Amino acid sequence: MKATTDLSKYRFGAGWVEGLTLTRGGTFDGQGAKAWPYNRCPANFNCKLLPTAILVCYSEDNICGQIKWLWDRTVVRDITLLNSTFSHIALVECKNFKGSKIKISAPANSPNTDGIHIERSSGVYFSRSHIGTRDDCTSVGQGNFQVTISSITCGPGHGIRCSVRSLGRYQNEGDVRELVVRDSILTKTLNDIRIKTWANSPGGSVATNMTFENIVMNDVTNPIIIDQAYCPFTSCPAKEPSRVKLSDIYFKNIRGASSSTVAVALECSKRMPCQNKPRKCSFGAVNVNVIRGETTHFLL
Repeated sequence: MKATTDLSKYRFGAGWVEGLTLTRGGTFDGQGAKAWPYNRCPANFNCKLLPTAILVCYSEDNICGQIKWLWDRTVVRDITLLNSTFSHIALVECKNFKGSKIKISAPANSPNTDGIHIERSSGVYFSRSHIGTRDDCTSVGQGNFQVTISSITCGPGHGIRCSVRSLGRYQNEGDVRELVVRDSILTKTLNDIRIKTWANSPGGSVATNMTFENIVMNDVTNPIIIDQAYCPFTSCPAKEPSRVKLSDIYFKNIRGASSSTVAVALECSKRMPCQNKPRKCSFGAVNVNVIRGETTHFLL
């Protein structure tokens, strides 16, 4: 199935969908190449978002446009997604979503083509999927509860990120709680396990109880990053410390090879320092070697 390349043809609707199953090996081609030049989001804070290939959503904000669907107990399995104009799968205010055996692919010149973006959702489980795009393989945003990402083969791309076009960008964002990422392989990714929050965040929120476990990294660039001074634009306001509080973050059995010498880079907020009981962050069996034979180190 191929999407139209005429952006004016996209429309939104309304309704209630419960127990939807999408499966049986189909291919959805977003034909995004003609739309990618119109994507202003890498440079414009208030950009207009391009259409998402599969949008499972109940909201009335910039992500969903005028859509008003309520989704519960949705299953997406054994399908292929290609070349979306924006994110390939986006979940916004969904409950009890299961996705597995999904293949997602977009070329290196495709901006903001996240494989899977999750926001304000609960009971989400993704597994046994292969994702390679220009952007994040999985992006976990604000307001999520009980999200599990398991057995993902990721790369090329930006890696696995806990952010909503970064946490702390807007007022009244929801907390992120109980995220698990496990048993996955990252190959030739840029920012591999990344938690980032905006500097100058207008409101306070919490991201807590997040576990990254049994992750293999092959020829990656930045294995583990916590960045609480994020601003992607060339001109940013004076950086006040982020108001997003990070706590109880666990990295367990992370191993592989990096093309950079910094295995772990932590830049926590001076206003809301990273916290763990009893340590700030817990690292168990992190073993990442440098491809060139140099020594990796922590940047704290």
